[in-house]
Amino acid sequence: MRPIIGITMGDAAGIGPEIIVKSLQQQDVYKRAKPLVIGDVKILKREAAHIGSLVQFNVIEKPSQGLYESGTVDCIDIDLLPQDLAYGKVSAESGHSAFCFIVKAVQLALEKEIDAICTAPLNKEALHKGGHLYPGHTEILADLTNTEDFSMMLSTPKLKVIHLTTHVGLLEAIDKINPERTYKVIKLAYDTFARAGNPEVKIAVCGINPHAGENGLFGNREEEIKLQPGIDQARAEGIDVTGPYPADTLFYRAGRGDFDIVVACYHDQGHAPIKVMGVEDGVNITVGLRNGVIRTSVDHGTAFDIAGKNIADERSLLEALKAAVDLAPVKK
Repeated sequence: MRPIIGITMGDAAGIGPEIIVKSLQQQDVYKRAKPLVIGDVKILKREAAHIGSLVQFNVIEKPSQGLYESGTVDCIDIDLLPQDLAYGKVSAESGHSAFCFIVKAVQLALEKEIDAICTAPLNKEALHKGGHLYPGHTEILADLTNTEDFSMMLSTPKLKVIHLTTHVGLLEAIDKINPERTYKVIKLAYDTFARAGNPEVKIAVCGINPHAGENGLFGNREEEIKLQPGIDQARAEGIDVTGPYPADTLFYRAGRGDFDIVVACYHDQGHAPIKVMGVEDGVNITVGLRNGVIRTSVDHGTAFDIAGKNIADERSLLEALKAAVDLAPVKK
């Protein structure tokens, strides 16, 4: 019953191939998952030789052909890159190939041939040079799955956060929050956990203002107008959601186990506590994609400055793989 996790190789000029090989030479990964790399196998082989890894590579055409056993890396080979691709250099070739890896992963996920997607980092400049004008992974995935309502979830071993808004200014973020968006994000969080076998998930919502407005003392009753109706709608459907709570104590309570996930109202409200918990353990998750497609990712970039030096830390990818396993829909 181990889920098949499709791992996209990301930008081949960065640390993606290195952290993939380092992660998949660890036996524990295979106890919980069937990892399948979607990338360029010659680059993976080059990286294995570079770091002194003894793993072997099994090139397959479809996930059902995988061996999924320790010591062997199963790979769907998308052969687009030159053998001598330079480390740490922006190129149209690496940007285009990174996009193609994602396209293949999404196809397999929509066809239910893999159970979740785990992405190594891509480089936005290279992506654009390769002819794909997206801000990043999330927008690519939303486009390829024809998804409009999605959200970013951040995860560490002790804390999970989902966002009402992300990459907009603070004033615009508050303006964008409304009861409909509040309800939708709560429902996205609930559905994600329920599909993974945890319908009893406990959800808590952050207030917008200090002390969650303290009954109108701070702000203009944003909690009452923008958040509470969405919370009430979700509760009426049987979802265990409470709040809004003051953010300065809610994250502490969630970290000690009172709640499974926190709904943050804006970018820094949710990101700052996660970063404090440790960047190496952070995982970026896209939820709400069509057909229940789950995507997890490392919480760092391509690190061109250290690519090819055998010093990249694979811990974030290992955490992303664990998150993909935990959130993959339960097989029946």
